Amino acid sequence: MILEKIKTLAAQHQAENVATRRHLHANPELSYQEFETCKYVQAQLTKIGIPFTVIATTGVLGIIEGKNPSSRIIALRADMDALPIIEENNVDYISTKEGVMHACGHDVHTTILLGAAKILWELKGEFEGTIKLLFQPGEEKNPGGASYMIRDGALENPKPQGIIGLHVHPGLNYGKLSFRKGRVMASADELYVSIKGPGGHAATPHQTVDTVLVAAQLITSLQTIISRNRNPQNPSVLSICSIHGGNTTNVIPSEVKLMGTFRAMDEAWRFQAHELMMQQAKGLAIATGAEIDFRVDVGYPTVDNEPIITEAAWLLADEYMGKENVEETEKRMGAEDFGYYSQVIPGCFFRLGVRNEQAGIVHNVHTPLFNIDEKAITHGVGMMAWLGVRLFA
Repeated sequence: MILEKIKTLAAQHQAENVATRRHLHANPELSYQEFETCKYVQAQLTKIGIPFTVIATTGVLGIIEGKNPSSRIIALRADMDALPIIEENNVDYISTKEGVMHACGHDVHTTILLGAAKILWELKGEFEGTIKLLFQPGEEKNPGGASYMIRDGALENPKPQGIIGLHVHPGLNYGKLSFRKGRVMASADELYVSIKGPGGHAATPHQTVDTVLVAAQLITSLQTIISRNRNPQNPSVLSICSIHGGNTTNVIPSEVKLMGTFRAMDEAWRFQAHELMMQQAKGLAIATGAEIDFRVDVGYPTVDNEPIITEAAWLLADEYMGKENVEETEKRMGAEDFGYYSQVIPGCFFRLGVRNEQAGIVHNVHTPLFNIDEKAITHGVGMMAWLGVRLFA
């Protein structure tokens, strides 16, 4: 039975997969700088025998053809980039690059897809269809490497019927997976605001424009857009995270700059909110005499797990892991550029448990102490291979 073969092979390759993960963890590279990681992935695919092409500069697209290659096409995706974080873990495979760390688990994702690829190549005579392997750069940096992979044809010739991605979940114990149908992660847009006036003495605000006060008014009024225009059942978050202006106690600055992020679960509301925010800034500029430049840098779209493919993947997970080890995941206002794929073809983005409290593996992603229980790699490898073999079959 192919399920048992996959489980056996995933277990047999565990030591090799852990070594791969540790190599990648020790050698992290920032978004769009994954040149050595790209070479490593190419070397591993060459060793297995899988044909590939380099796309999106530092991305890799591998192809595995089973029996009757045109009968079924499925894409499996992993991201490869790291974060600008100084690692604080006391492990033998700690990052060798100061200030760069695989703090979001992309080393694990890449390892899992390589491990699944090896199994799928070994079993290619036992399943129907074609499997596309997407090793993607730049997930952590707008505009997102997924957009470049799509631009360079990763979802064409042949076009997949669906795409699967996974992400480590430090809130979920190893040995467990979680799924959710529908919207599961938010869009993410960046806000950049410049508020200008002539500047002046703090004792004579009537002779100038108080840019600091205008900034405060704008911050407050933007929050009312979210709270009073949005359907309360539609999650959305606006956070102004940076304010810069002035450098002394008695001078009203000529410019105040704001930066922030806007996140939404609904694409229509997302762009409606952009317009409302810009209108609010324009109206406040007229009322106060300030010059306000309000810029929205459009980022990742929502991750929308298509119900049919997600239901199918969930049922296959029940079969592979045991129903008691598969849960419903929560909605998250964090963003993922997997959303680009899910806007083009049916997608399913699920979570892999990596937590082990007894071993002290409890820290969240994007922190200096993030780590995983490496036993989770076996589950991730096997599950990705199982979905590659069975989804749409």
